[in-house]
Amino acid sequence: MAKQSGMTVFWRTGLALGASALAMGVAAPVMAQDKANDEEGAGREIVVTAQFREQKLQDTPLSITAVDSGLLESRNQTDLSQIARQAPNVTLNAMGGAYGSSLGASIRGVGQFDFNPAYEPGVGMYIDDVYYATLTGGIFDLLDLERVEVLRGPQGTNTGRNAIGGAIKLFSKKPTDENSATVQGTYGSRKRTEIRSSANFVLANGLYARISGVYKHQNGYVDQLDYGCAKPNNPEGVSRLPSSGSDCVISKFGEVNYSGIRGALRFNPNDAIDYTVTADYTYENRTNAAEVVTNSTKATTVNAICGKFCNYASFYLPAGGQVSQGYFMPNTTKFDGWGVSGNGTFTLSDSLNVQSITASRRYRQIWGTDDDYTPFSALGAGGYNDLDFWFFSQELRLNGKVGDLVDWTLGGFYSKQKSTYFTRQDIRYIAPGLNFQFMGDDPVKADSKALFGSVFVRPMEGLTLTGGLRYTDEHKDYTFKRKNYDGSKSIFLGALDGVVATYDGSKWDWRLSADYRFSPQVLAYVTAGTGFKGGGVTARPFDAAQALNGSFGPETVTAYEAGLKTDLFDRRLRLNLSAFINDYKAIQLPLISCASLGSNAPCGARQNAGDGKIKGFEVEMSATPVEGLDIDASISHLYGHWSNIDARVGNAILITDPIVSPNWKYSFGIQYKADMGSAGSITPRFDLAYTGKTSAGRVVAGGPIDYFQAYTLGNARLTWRNEGEDLSISLEVQNLFDKYYTPFRFASVQSFSGTIYSQVGRPREWAVTVKKEF
Repeated sequence: MAKQSGMTVFWRTGLALGASALAMGVAAPVMAQDKANDEEGAGREIVVTAQFREQKLQDTPLSITAVDSGLLESRNQTDLSQIARQAPNVTLNAMGGAYGSSLGASIRGVGQFDFNPAYEPGVGMYIDDVYYATLTGGIFDLLDLERVEVLRGPQGTNTGRNAIGGAIKLFSKKPTDENSATVQGTYGSRKRTEIRSSANFVLANGLYARISGVYKHQNGYVDQLDYGCAKPNNPEGVSRLPSSGSDCVISKFGEVNYSGIRGALRFNPNDAIDYTVTADYTYENRTNAAEVVTNSTKATTVNAICGKFCNYASFYLPAGGQVSQGYFMPNTTKFDGWGVSGNGTFTLSDSLNVQSITASRRYRQIWGTDDDYTPFSALGAGGYNDLDFWFFSQELRLNGKVGDLVDWTLGGFYSKQKSTYFTRQDIRYIAPGLNFQFMGDDPVKADSKALFGSVFVRPMEGLTLTGGLRYTDEHKDYTFKRKNYDGSKSIFLGALDGVVATYDGSKWDWRLSADYRFSPQVLAYVTAGTGFKGGGVTARPFDAAQALNGSFGPETVTAYEAGLKTDLFDRRLRLNLSAFINDYKAIQLPLISCASLGSNAPCGARQNAGDGKIKGFEVEMSATPVEGLDIDASISHLYGHWSNIDARVGNAILITDPIVSPNWKYSFGIQYKADMGSAGSITPRFDLAYTGKTSAGRVVAGGPIDYFQAYTLGNARLTWRNEGEDLSISLEVQNLFDKYYTPFRFASVQSFSGTIYSQVGRPREWAVTVKKEF
């Protein structure tokens, strides 16, 4: 018997499941159809706006994971990075200390993990329909949310800004016509202290306000130890630092220290006018990410490995070169940002409305790095970073319909942004004896203009045809400033000082979709479309040639998808399936050689240098088999291969390497609400989330690929609510099995420093939460 490929089995299994669900849905009793339209059934009925209009999740022909506030709370999820655990084929990771407070994101293997403003995110982030343009500051707290929508696949014709991998949309609770309030307090492991509150006010007829705030603090869980104190007779002769205590601990990495506030004012005097102004402020000041040295490849750094939850990073730069005495880089990350937006919908007639979304945002982030994470360096190995960012956007949408046959949307989007990235780098380890030290203060400007439209046609009962088109025009320029510490032109990078690198490009995107509702229980759809991640310039060149000749174009994807959305067994079971193929072109990759750009210096350029295909499937399920019992689960698979890799990439990436990982993800959650009458209710919940092994790249070009090992996280929660359900007390345990795992590492300078340091996941921790609603 011929051996079948893994993907063949996966696709056939998916088709078999889909056919079974279709058969059950079509054969469902007619008597259940009206009930299916009116009741919530398995789980909450969530309304989404993924296609510019309100639709039930099950009526939307897209792969969407939608989570409302109740489920977020029951899963113990309080920031955006935690959403990925239950979202199929989604990776969200708070990045390591070298990247500050930034979020790496990919959906279906397409994304971006470098915070530098010269590069575009591969996943679009939106807060109340306002585009968030950078990875920095993207670890949003889930404060006072109504829901989160995770849209998989390119979303260029469905969102204001192009999004090649997908989009993540956060929707806040709007001010409403009631006076209410909520206050919540949490205390837990490592002195975790958290306070959340919100209040809604009726100011006048048609005028409402809402304010919400959060403060959270928790001690870190990785000890930064003073090597000279912990090992007083060390062979390297490292002395004790005056800043360390009696236990030799300098600081604790992985700290949480975050506060935020948001206020909204809504003017809704009648059905024709609905306008909301929102303002928010965020402040974060914490130690750097929880990281430890996990690999040492040089004899001089072999003693740098401290343990699972400690490191010997000193953040110390010795005297030499342009500095006459040693100094410390900060081991902290500080983020200070605000945003303001206006979102209004104005109904012009029964068949026409216009929506305007205006927004501005600004933040500043300051953080320090220790590049080798050791106390041994006789040469410099660290940096000071100060990133200032400003953004403005305006989006207009005109939504209309022609009877019951056609709905349509026409829109325009404009954004303008400026980043100024100041850095002081002491990287003498790159070229011992040359004292490689410099300052940069680089302004990065970008703007994007787009026109888009979608039309939804219903030629016959049950059938909807969708077409979308988008044109985008983009500009970006990066001005390099390279100075010595005294302000004079840099000795080593002076040829870059004053150089301006530019990128200009435009792109058309399209989407075609057909969906058919076989019955109130079953919707099937097929869709094809394109997306792109904008081009840019090389952000870290080593000479002028790499900057001037290192611009690159957009990477693109053409996506094909088929899916099935079902509500079965009198809506006690919801089963959604999707399968897709992404034809991924012109992938932006780092080069090993820059000779083609006219440079013989070490290569820091990025170019369109690869093509490949990514395939996969996703299954999401929710069920209510008996009253009070809720079950949810998901499973997803990714598989792909490179079809072409530019020779300039060298053997850093081989054509036989996996193009995407992890291959497998799954999650499972179960809860049961036991009603105790006048004594209230008790709800125990358990969640499990598995992430398969993930490529970490290779330490040595041409050598074997390293992998982050697969891991399974379990969370548990027990909640008591009073009879009126306005008071609750919850006990939660996260990482119930105390799994040790490393989801990210920094190995960019391993060939010079001899060390790799990795981010460590949070160990088991408990918390008690009390919540009161008024």
